[in-house]
Amino acid sequence: MLRGGLAAALGAGTGAGIYGAAYERHRLELTSAVLPISGLAPSHVGLRIAFITDLHHSALVAADDIAAAVSTALAAAPDMIVLGGDYVTRADAAYIEPVADLLTPLHAPHGVFAVLGNHDDDRQVPQALARKGFAVLRDQRSRLVVRGEVMEVAGIRFWTKRTIDIARVLSGASGTVLLLAHDPRRLLEASALDVGGVLSGHTHGGQIVLPGVGALAARRFPIPSGLIERENTSMFVSRGVGTVYVPIRIGCPPEVAMITLTSRT
Repeated sequence: MLRGGLAAALGAGTGAGIYGAAYERHRLELTSAVLPISGLAPSHVGLRIAFITDLHHSALVAADDIAAAVSTALAAAPDMIVLGGDYVTRADAAYIEPVADLLTPLHAPHGVFAVLGNHDDDRQVPQALARKGFAVLRDQRSRLVVRGEVMEVAGIRFWTKRTIDIARVLSGASGTVLLLAHDPRRLLEASALDVGGVLSGHTHGGQIVLPGVGALAARRFPIPSGLIERENTSMFVSRGVGTVYVPIRIGCPPEVAMITLTSRT
């Protein structure tokens, strides 16, 4: 995904690459976004969700970067926390337990929910996260009562792509429905199923965003980062925390996103 972006970054000059590697990839931001959701229960208006994704703990992404994301999320005192996948890179077993340990302090009144990304395996990563008390949703749905009304938090695997398979996960859902899908290309299926809100990552915001060129590595996705709407569905795509393939971010600092729910009019 990032090879084209890397080539463009190299063409932009060595200085930008040094800046992106030494500084910008560590310049974590707490960003804010409002996610309008169709059919949002009135008591869920104003609910705040800290969204952390694409940590990619590895030789390229240090423990300090993960710890900074955790402390940033906790300092914002969210009502709920969502972990969006890709905790490690290429299912590197050496970093699975360490990243789970780094995430251990995360807590919120309405829970911590996690999905897996394409770099996570289907056994060790979910087991490590579950041992820390996080709800790992693998084509599953968690029903909870938030402020007196039902909220359904559904999570799908990266490889779950067909509308019919996602529909099975959502079958019988009621109240406010929030879908966690690592890949933002699931916007198409979510809108076909009339899902109100979706949280995604995977793109890293392009990781390398050049003036006048944009995010080359993310052009195949509905949007590199931020809010996008399709029919009755609203999706927020996060730039994530870590890096992959090359330890560089240019024009695209890492983020922990604070998502505030509102009714879609």
